[in-house]
Amino acid sequence: DIAPTLLDVAGVRIPEHMDGRSFSPMLKGKNTPWRQYLLYEYFWERNYPQTPTTHSLRGDRFKYIRYHGIWDKDELYDLESDPDELQNLIREPQHQSRIKDMNRVLFDMLELSKGKEIPLQRDRGTQFFHRAAGGSSASGFTSDFYQ
Repeated sequence: DIAPTLLDVAGVRIPEHMDGRSFSPMLKGKNTPWRQYLLYEYFWERNYPQTPTTHSLRGDRFKYIRYHGIWDKDELYDLESDPDELQNLIREPQHQSRIKDMNRVLFDMLELSKGKEIPLQRDRGTQFFHRAAGGSSASGFTSDFYQ
């Protein structure tokens, strides 16, 4: 939303293809309806294979993170009681309906933003080959992967 806001403040028309909305009316003190959640997307890149495709939904209190391709390692945090995000609540029974609701909202937002298409991009920049040929073998997964 930063780019559309800067363009709006500068009096420049916001291109239709640009993601986000201007929040300049709020900066001027106007009561403006706004979305309930922030959607974050990161798509896996061959140059950084250790970083999975990630979709996250952040509301006022809760943050839900869904990883594509990392089995069941999703995350839910109560940002009010755990601002450092140290206690993953994803398996807690009392939060299952919230997780289901946030997952539904996540996919609704992805459909609206055409975010269900995972882009395949050409390699660019430096590639980081972290394992030397003939070097050490891959490390095992931590025990919480096998729950």
